[in-house]
Amino acid sequence: MSNVETIATGQFLTLVKSGRWEYVDRVRANHAAIIVAVTPEQKLLLVEQYRVPVQRRTIELPAGIIGDEPGAAGESAVAAAGRELWEETGYAAGHLEALTTGASCSGITSERVTLFRATELRRTGTGGGVANEEITVHEIPLAEVPDWLVAQARGGRLIDPKIYAGLYFIR
Repeated sequence: MSNVETIATGQFLTLVKSGRWEYVDRVRANHAAIIVAVTPEQKLLLVEQYRVPVQRRTIELPAGIIGDEPGAAGESAVAAAGRELWEETGYAAGHLEALTTGASCSGITSERVTLFRATELRRTGTGGGVANEEITVHEIPLAEVPDWLVAQARGGRLIDPKIYAGLYFIR
């Protein structure tokens, strides 16, 4: 892209301008892993946390940035998916399969995401995230997911639409 101007740079994000278009780049990494994980008991793993930009609790698939940790610049997407799944949910995956890659929100960020399917799950930790993430893990029976999500939305939580993409790929 030609004529890209940096407007501001923070610890994690850079605001850039190209022509009349303003968007965000990540400082250390520009790709995220999102994991759709179903336990052997046929329960979908979802995470809930407060998200400052939207000032609400959100329901999401486990996810995280690839290679953004100090010293992890060469981290593979599959390694990041496994790490994030374990950090957020306490589950380790015996197998991770990349399903699709695309833009996370192409109108505002250059970030890309890869959706992974995690199988052969086994609980090896407590989950909950790192530092101040304060993640709540939900294990929802697959048959109950649509109604559960509606109830969560009615209760004031924001539902990440990528959950529905994940459900498409596992059905």
